[in-house]
Amino acid sequence: MKALIIGATGATGKDLLQKLIEDSYFTEIHVFVRRNLEINNAKVFQHIVDFENPEDWKHLIKGNVAFSSLGTTLKAAGSKEAQRKVDYDYQFNFAKAAKENNVEDFILVSAYGANPNSKIFYSKMKGELEEAVKNLHFNKLTIFKPGMLDRKNTNRTGEVFGIKLINLLNKLGVFKHQKPLPTHILAQAMINASKIKSNGFSEIKLACIFSFAEKKKGIRNKKLGFRRTQFLNPYS
Repeated sequence: MKALIIGATGATGKDLLQKLIEDSYFTEIHVFVRRNLEINNAKVFQHIVDFENPEDWKHLIKGNVAFSSLGTTLKAAGSKEAQRKVDYDYQFNFAKAAKENNVEDFILVSAYGANPNSKIFYSKMKGELEEAVKNLHFNKLTIFKPGMLDRKNTNRTGEVFGIKLINLLNKLGVFKHQKPLPTHILAQAMINASKIKSNGFSEIKLACIFSFAEKKKGIRNKKLGFRRTQFLNPYS
């Protein structure tokens, strides 16, 4: 199995890459990054690209499954326009190239609350990306919609405070569906999704991602245990 990754330098992407390396199901892992990763593994092929110029690298997006977990913050990007370029433009260009090169399986990390009609910039941007990727009509598309992510060694003050607050509320028995999601669990859920032999569109939200990550190798749709309302097919 040949995997393609965009976002391998982020918290989720790092965990995903390491798990793919350790998983014998994947024989090739192609990462598309702006700078060289300090990884020396025979399975990993690094492509240093300029995301501003997809015409220069889109021919390289060839494989069995593409994982898209690229993202930044408004603070890091410096402006809404710059953040949209990373979170929307770069990811959509990657998805478009994957579709043009007949990649059948696309897995996207979005966010809970993503809605193209939202008045909140971040939620609207994520919702617009979801719709744009759906309209590419991949044979198989899985969108993960986590709430707050629990990143290793994060220095995001608001994120650290939010995680502590939600963990406290969870102990009090409220907002349990909003339990912070460790990135290594999200990464495992993404890998498990890639091993499901099916077509159409799947949307996996919040706490259900924990259950999805626990599924063993060789899983099939009938064993997932999710409500049908979580697996919608916009292509029909």
